[in-house]
Amino acid sequence: MLSRRGFAGVVGCALCEFTAAGFIATDASAQTPPAGATTPGLKRKLIAQSDGPAPGYVTITMEVEIEPNVMIGRHTHPGIEAGYVVSGEIELPIEGQGTKRLKAGEGFQVPPNTPHAGAKNGPDRVKIVSTYIVEKGKPLASPA
Repeated sequence: MLSRRGFAGVVGCALCEFTAAGFIATDASAQTPPAGATTPGLKRKLIAQSDGPAPGYVTITMEVEIEPNVMIGRHTHPGIEAGYVVSGEIELPIEGQGTKRLKAGEGFQVPPNTPHAGAKNGPDRVKIVSTYIVEKGKPLASPA
């Protein structure tokens, strides 16, 4: 079991999101992107949010839909992103890990503060569910 001290060492610098839209990890109302910060062809839906797993952190689960041929810009998260491809396929270049080609039923993890991006290939929309564990008050994603 991961203790608070062990958890803080894992996520001490921050956690992630799948786009560089500038979300702030505070409360549900803050999870919508500021005006002009959205990526065309990308939709996000907050599924769940709760405090923890340690004081000062928040766990956020989001559904992300990417339209065909949309490129997600290179970005980082102030914590861990764990995702699952629900439908479609996506290429996910993660610094230090190379490019992964993921299809429905496959999962991925992006370490804290690790630059990554995404390219949707093919004629179908991609749907991903990602969970982020981030420090409260930190941007969910930042351009890299």
